[in-house]
Amino acid sequence: LGNIGKIDNGIVSVNAYGVYEHLTFPLMFKIFKPKGTLKPNDKYQTKIELASEMIEELINFGFEIELVLADSLYGESSSFIQTLDKHQLPWVLAIRKNHGVWMPSHQVVRANKWSQFERVFSNQTSEIRYIREIILGKRYQRTYWEITTDPETLPENSTSFVMTNLSGKSNQIKRTLGNLYGLRTWVEYGFRQCKQELGWTDYRLTKSEQIEKWWEIIMSAYLMVSLNAQFFEDLNQSLLPSDERPTDFFSHQQWNLTRGWKSTLNNLRLIIQPTILLWLIFPWLDVFPSRRLLLGFHQLIESMNQFQPFYSSG
Repeated sequence: LGNIGKIDNGIVSVNAYGVYEHLTFPLMFKIFKPKGTLKPNDKYQTKIELASEMIEELINFGFEIELVLADSLYGESSSFIQTLDKHQLPWVLAIRKNHGVWMPSHQVVRANKWSQFERVFSNQTSEIRYIREIILGKRYQRTYWEITTDPETLPENSTSFVMTNLSGKSNQIKRTLGNLYGLRTWVEYGFRQCKQELGWTDYRLTKSEQIEKWWEIIMSAYLMVSLNAQFFEDLNQSLLPSDERPTDFFSHQQWNLTRGWKSTLNNLRLIIQPTILLWLIFPWLDVFPSRRLLLGFHQLIESMNQFQPFYSSG
């Protein structure tokens, strides 16, 4: 979960997005409006309330959530954590450095020794990072951790404090927590890049309802591209009978064979290109009729329609 935008613009989105096999995709977003921008019939909801509402809706839709990752805005909210615990969801939440916890006066805060772990990135490169558990009095179901790139200097921009309800022994959590939490930064970055590529801020609208509708279009296009990425395409091909396999499209000289979201977007643009070009020149065909040209376009578009997009049945 995260939020994108500036409040002083009058509108900001709270987003729920997923990651599967190193692929990001949008799940849901809701609009947060500051109190000063509300209309008479609008109901004020905090970002926490919107995020909790999205969790409830996703569960009611039937989503099986393996892990919830969120930034410190949500990690510092007891009501949001109560929503996660109500549904028995595992979570890893960022917290502030000055995060407060009630504990008996005779108990003390202690930090365990640093341990190395290998931070593996989406491109399969890796770096050595460091993690240690912070124990507040004694160990409870919720555990607290500090993750950094340098245990000597603790650089502010690469040191994080994390709270989780993941169960297991301390050594088990150490081996997995760093990479799980690292997904949050990577997914947020990928999510932001994909939205901007599709035109998240490329609008000339002033009413919040119109902006929200534009964002719905962007999110729908984002999901369509994600579902047609190579991983889902391979899954789709394995489910098709051999006589229903699509035409070999990747012989196009601009077809991108790399496994990535942007390459998928490039290839989908190539698929719809003939239809767009036909409608661009169609007014000229009224002026200078060309039956052969029109027939050629229809044959090309018919071939394009053999492309088998992936639509999840789940």
